[in-house]
Amino acid sequence: MHGPAVVSWLLVAVCGTTGAYCLTRIRSGSPARRRTSGLEAAMGLGMAAMALPAGVAAVPPLALTALFGAVTVWALCGLRTAGAHCLHHALEAAAMVYMALVMETAAGGGLHDGHSAAPGGLPALTGVLLAYFAVYALRTGTRVIPAAVAGAPVPPAGRGPEPGRPPGLADACGLALALGSFAMLLTL
Repeated sequence: MHGPAVVSWLLVAVCGTTGAYCLTRIRSGSPARRRTSGLEAAMGLGMAAMALPAGVAAVPPLALTALFGAVTVWALCGLRTAGAHCLHHALEAAAMVYMALVMETAAGGGLHDGHSAAPGGLPALTGVLLAYFAVYALRTGTRVIPAAVAGAPVPPAGRGPEPGRPPGLADACGLALALGSFAMLLTL
């Protein structure tokens, strides 16, 4: 699905590292922050599994569909308590469900057989999702760059600083996952 193996491995590294880091954030912070960290951990690790190159490991598309479907429901349940940011995670997880279903359909049953299949999916839906993740990545990137400068405050639109963590790191996790989603959709 992801073209050259080097691209797949880069997606595995970025998404897996992001997911693993978010696992470490689950134990601290407010309930809303813990929910967001849990959602990002599930998304990152699931996306890393989805991005594995052909021949390495075959994760069944139906397993990915179930995982990301559960994450979608979990994110939607958090709208009331954790805020609108959960809506982004619900859309991100729903996009992964869409990709898993397209891979299943294109491959005729096998996930990695679809890596070389003709492009699938609905072009209009894929285009809308690509546009959304591009805008999200650009918007989030504008919060990460100033936060990376020593002493620069995180703009109010950001998720705010976390105790004991560099400013902007939470936004960097969201940025990494949005870019991963964008890259995966490009290869659909």
